[in-house]
Amino acid sequence: MRAELLDRLKQDQEIRTLEASQEDWDRVEKANTERMRQILDRYGWPGFALVGEDGARAAWALVQHADRDLELQKRGLELMRAAVEKGDADPSDLAFLVDRVRVAEKRPQVYGTQWETDPQGRWRPRTPIEDEARVDERRAGAGLKPLREYLEELKSAG
Repeated sequence: MRAELLDRLKQDQEIRTLEASQEDWDRVEKANTERMRQILDRYGWPGFALVGEDGARAAWALVQHADRDLELQKRGLELMRAAVEKGDADPSDLAFLVDRVRVAEKRPQVYGTQWETDPQGRWRPRTPIEDEARVDERRAGAGLKPLREYLEELKSAG
């Protein structure tokens, strides 16, 4: 399963960076979403013990990118949260998925991980950040860099 997850992530990344058609993008995303649903049904969260650190990160990325299937993301979030509590998944990945789901639900972000550029090219959070004065405490608890450093990385990456 580890090899399959890594291969699916590779396809996911390629389709996002190449000038792929919408049809190709849809095909890859649909196949990955359906397969992640099957994996979650059968195994629960595919954590470190089952698929290794890189396989678990691939599983997270595939669920994170399943933006057309909020129910899958929410289910993955629930299963991943339990895995993090057992030390079987990365808390920083969980933080990104928490915010991704909250953005989809038009709710404030907890960790401030989801950003976009406005029409003038300035970075802004996709939804407001909950209790922004304490966001760096929450980020540190999840193993994330302070928000200011994260934003500098986003800006330098383009």
